[in-house]
Amino acid sequence: MFHTVGRTLEGMSSPSAAEATTGDVIAAFARHLRAERGLSEHSVRAYVGDVATLAEHLGLEEDSPPDLGHLDLATLRAWLANQRSRGLARSTLARRTAAIRAFGAWLADTGRIEVDPTQRLRSPRPDKHLPTVLGIESIDSLLEVAKELATDGGAVHLRDHAVFELLYATGLRVGELVSLDLAGLDLGERTVRVVGKGNKERVVPMGRPAADAARLWIETGRPELLGDGTSQALFLGARGGRMDARIVRGVLQRLTALAGVQDIGPHALRHSAATHLLAGGSDLRSVQEILGHSSLATTQRYTHVSPERLRSVFAQAHPRA
Repeated sequence: MFHTVGRTLEGMSSPSAAEATTGDVIAAFARHLRAERGLSEHSVRAYVGDVATLAEHLGLEEDSPPDLGHLDLATLRAWLANQRSRGLARSTLARRTAAIRAFGAWLADTGRIEVDPTQRLRSPRPDKHLPTVLGIESIDSLLEVAKELATDGGAVHLRDHAVFELLYATGLRVGELVSLDLAGLDLGERTVRVVGKGNKERVVPMGRPAADAARLWIETGRPELLGDGTSQALFLGARGGRMDARIVRGVLQRLTALAGVQDIGPHALRHSAATHLLAGGSDLRSVQEILGHSSLATTQRYTHVSPERLRSVFAQAHPRA
């Protein structure tokens, strides 16, 4: 089993090209992704894992010098076919291809290979599955359950209520939410300052319910979990450290069961927020800014779910409606 993923994320010092092992090379690639491409830690881990998968396919040993002489297009296609045979989703295959392309370009740029064969590797088109979206009534039921649980004044319940009010209000990615610090929240202006993909900062508004839930958590629940600690994290785990995204997913699974709504992941709250904003009349450009999408085409995925809005706009605007 190739264990490079854990090692690459520890900031090892750069070895010389002559003495580098496969693990060292992938570690250097991880540093490149962070420092020069500005990828989030989540994305770095995903890319490194994909490269480690290719290394295993090539038979490269973690602690041996990397023999990249047989890295050619035929080998890459065989690797991709192997990945496809495992039944992976097209979106996963597309990401793995993107990771390998980034790796190949970096190898060529740093002189570790003479020619980059990865640029001719065709990426599978991602499935155009429509995102999972909860209706407004289901969202209300979910948040009401979280609010009801928080009436006991327990720190964890206060936290969970604030977490899901904020996720739905702002459309944040769960990784962005758990990375928030206290300083990023402005309850007076009801805004959140978020550092998203590519280290791009954006300021996202929130509604009064989310601000009220966050204030109650900060003033009442957070000090109880923090104890004598000094964490600047907005949301804390049971031991006082920064809350983990996996905890958010687990809590949401329990809440959906209690609320009797569809079992969803945190990302569905982001999809739902975007959908409801557009259905309520927000323009695509504004929703793009709120979600932190680099491309407007990504935001356009949500436009299909509001035909009533399209009919309304048509009736109001078209002279022959």
